Order: sequence, then C-alpha cells, then structure tokens
Amino acid sequence: MAKWTPTHEAPEPLEGPVVATVTGGAILWFVLFLVQLPFYGWLDDHGHLWWLWTCLAGAGLGLIGIWYVRGREAAINRASAR
Repeated sequence: MAKWTPTHEAPEPLEGPVVATVTGGAILWFVLFLVQLPFYGWLDDHGHLWWLWTCLAGAGLGLIGIWYVRGREAAINRASAR
C-alpha cells in the first residue's frame, strides 16, 4: 500500500485573538458551573452530577490554557522583535 502524499501545500495557520478566546471560554465554563451549583441536589438525585464537575474542569483547564497562550504569544512577539 502506497503512502498518501499531499499534492498541495498546507495553508498558513489562522491567528486571531487567542488569549481573549481562551479567556472567554474559561469564563463561560465557570459561569456554567456557578449556574448549576444551586441545583447540586437535583443533579445528584438524577445522576447528572458529572455536568457540574465537567464545567469546573473546563474552567480549570481554561486557566491552564490562558497561562499557555499568554506565554506562546509573548514568545512569538519576542521572536518577531529580533
């Protein structure tokens, strides 16, 4: 079986407001966590408690993402300043 090779070059990656996008996503996950928090008992009774913890995990991973993309953006800016 022959290995597939592309017949054209890959496009340049899209750049945008990455820090703002990740920050907005982390905030959204945390807001969803806070909205569901008053319904803890109902979620637990119906077996949907994982919804709450998924939102909290999304917010936590978003914080890690903010740290990562800020460092990435700073490195890109340092490299372009040279």
